[in-house]
Amino acid sequence: MKASKTSKQWMREHVNDPYVQMAQKDGYRARAAYKLLELDERDHLIKPGMVVVDLGAAPGSWCQVVAKKLGDQGRIIALDLLPLDPLPRVEFIQGDFREESVLAQLEEKLGGRPIGLVISDMAPNISGVTSADQARAMYLAELALDFAVNHLAPGGAFAVKVFQGAGFEDYIKSMRNHFTKVVARKPKASRDRSSEQYLVGLGKLE
Repeated sequence: MKASKTSKQWMREHVNDPYVQMAQKDGYRARAAYKLLELDERDHLIKPGMVVVDLGAAPGSWCQVVAKKLGDQGRIIALDLLPLDPLPRVEFIQGDFREESVLAQLEEKLGGRPIGLVISDMAPNISGVTSADQARAMYLAELALDFAVNHLAPGGAFAVKVFQGAGFEDYIKSMRNHFTKVVARKPKASRDRSSEQYLVGLGKLE
């Protein structure tokens, strides 16, 4: 099947993308690694020895960033519906984090240790229908926030990808109900034309 003009343009952009080239050089599985690196640099999210949960972790570039920064005493637990090729010092659970069986596996791995950081770079498969895509994206963000609210230790942090559009302002308000500080970030590695933003919640309230 002949590639469409749009897919050819995307491939050309992808190959020439400096962050794609950096990721290949630095050994990251995706250019998204640099988004988390910038968030961490600005908001000091990842602390040695802490427990981190990565929701929707595949292909694993955020896990790679966290694992490097945690040190030997920290733990990163990744969850995704999709399989994740093994990564050093990353524990993986395949399944839906809303399901009791998956949460039971998570609790078993935690062994009573508190979660200090929840991260989510989840995005839906894009249909091209803006309103439907936005609704699906916000739904994923709401699931991530619900997980963070229910599982983060007091004082913990949360970083999530959202898209500007319907539901964005309400989502920020909801985050402010649960964290002492909420900031919006647009990392340099986030493409200019993308409406994606990253919201960071710091100091989870009890």
